[in-house]
Amino acid sequence: MNPVIEQLNNNLKILYRQALDADNQLDALQKGGHAKFSALLKDPAFSFDAKRFKPYILDIASDVETLSKQDDLDKTLLESTVAKLQKIHQLLTRFT
Repeated sequence: MNPVIEQLNNNLKILYRQALDADNQLDALQKGGHAKFSALLKDPAFSFDAKRFKPYILDIASDVETLSKQDDLDKTLLESTVAKLQKIHQLLTRFT
């Protein structure tokens, strides 16, 4: 496996676990009448808005899967994927 793809997958695994924990916290907050917002992240890097972290992680995972199927990595997609990872990581860090 390409070392870049391997590193992206490792980062995704870590962020996925953090995202699930954060989503559980958001569920608890929402049940308590808090967490009233329309989206966690409004960013043009993502083609959608979501109220939980998991959809963002799944979107990044899809990009990584596309990259893993390429013989020569698409630099534009790679840069976009890394930027998305960084944005979600930063948001998770601020949230927890």
